[in-house]
Amino acid sequence: MSEDLFLTDRELRELTGRAIRRLQIAALREMLVPFRVNAIGRPVVTRAAVIGAKEAQAANDNSGWAPRVLRG
Repeated sequence: MSEDLFLTDRELRELTGRAIRRLQIAALREMLVPFRVNAIGRPVVTRAAVIGAKEAQAANDNSGWAPRVLRG
């Protein structure tokens, strides 16, 4: 997997199962994946939207005190 901020065209096709942009947009809306449409009409999806930004943040935020009830 690439370290780019955004999904590549190929990854977007794999995620949505669609090659046509308007169908990709419809699929992303149906899957509730946050995205933006850029100036050329291409849907743009961040990796964090797919991987889960909260999961990534939780993995990096293990420092500091928390009550036992909140610790999993």
